[in-house]
Amino acid sequence: MPSLQVITLGCSKNTVDTEHLLAQVQGSYELVPEGEDCPVDVLLVNTCGFIGDAKEQSIQVILGAAARKKTGQVGRLLVFGCLSERYASELPGLIPEVDGWFGARDLAPLVKVLGCKPDRSLEYRRVRTDGHRPYAFLKISEGCDRRCSYCAIPFIRGAHRSVPMEVLVKEAEALAATGVRELVIIAQDTTFYGLDLYKKRCLAELLRRLSAVEGIQWLRIHYSYPADFPEDVLDEMAANPKVCRYMDIPLQHVSDVVLEKMHRGVDGAWTRELIRRMRERVPGVALRTTLIVGHPGEGAKEFKELMDFVEEARFQRMGAFTYSEEEGTYDAAHFPDSVRPAVKKQRLNRLMELQRGISLAYNQSRIGSEVRVLVDDVADGTLVCRSEFESPEVDGEILVPYTAEAFDGAAPESLVGHFLNVRITAADEYDLTAQVI
Repeated sequence: MPSLQVITLGCSKNTVDTEHLLAQVQGSYELVPEGEDCPVDVLLVNTCGFIGDAKEQSIQVILGAAARKKTGQVGRLLVFGCLSERYASELPGLIPEVDGWFGARDLAPLVKVLGCKPDRSLEYRRVRTDGHRPYAFLKISEGCDRRCSYCAIPFIRGAHRSVPMEVLVKEAEALAATGVRELVIIAQDTTFYGLDLYKKRCLAELLRRLSAVEGIQWLRIHYSYPADFPEDVLDEMAANPKVCRYMDIPLQHVSDVVLEKMHRGVDGAWTRELIRRMRERVPGVALRTTLIVGHPGEGAKEFKELMDFVEEARFQRMGAFTYSEEEGTYDAAHFPDSVRPAVKKQRLNRLMELQRGISLAYNQSRIGSEVRVLVDDVADGTLVCRSEFESPEVDGEILVPYTAEAFDGAAPESLVGHFLNVRITAADEYDLTAQVI
């Protein structure tokens, strides 16, 4: 049986794509885990093409794979994903060592080139590439109908397409059978779910159906767009104990001037009111957002408004990045990148310094509280855990020292995937420490 290895770059959505692809071909190949340094018959690179740094990383990985091919360590080299979708006409001439380029919207052509027949009956199946972690990302739709001025996703991934509920429920059941206890709901925009298939927003209904899957204990929502937010989701979050009181909602900015240029479909007043309603209707909810600094139109006044907003809103979690002009977007065609790189960097540093203080105060306010945590891993004699208020891979962790006495002699590895009740004993700006109760 020939060997096959996949290198997956970019976001969790790409990871899901890789796992679906492997489910289609696993019977025909010996699957070599990513990171294992050995000769392979076929090497696939799943690329990211969203922003400059990600594109550069993808190119460097492809060039490294091409070098391995020249030395005989790789037989066939195939590339798919966002980068090759975005630059389908340019890349083949630049890197001729690649034997085939495939896009991001449809994996069937790649499955066929690998000598397999695409099987719709396997569309809910995945080959997990993450070991035995007790959480998994569930991609509920593909593409995006939004037209944010800075974003290249719509012309890379295409129009919004929801995955039918019955397929997602089967996928959740299959994941639960492998030990998954938490599903992180992802899409380009999770709030749009269902509009194309069911002619209405159906995220709340999907949450109800997924919460009925045996073995699944937590459902966590990511990537929710603020415009036309479906507030029945808040009702479900407040009433359903399996839906984590956690919301990832990328706001990007708060200045009316900048939001209008971004084509976000909301203004600052709407944004503030939405946050107020979320916290009112779901008491204790942890809010995570991402922000962009240095977008065209952001002057000193607009940046100060953003800083004041972050101080006022006090997000429990926040990420930020500097604006970069992407070819093909509305911004690239209409707005010059007017903020100097040094100013962008300075603004980013100021914003993140402000957030570090807010995060530290939030974490320290939790000292002495009792929470339920999921054990993700074991490292250096410590159980690495999270509560419903920490999302995997982007937020901090709750570290619980392991002692045989505290767990009746159970091996620490056997506790992965289990829930514990703990008391928070210490905190820094990112992680917390706790003791089992």
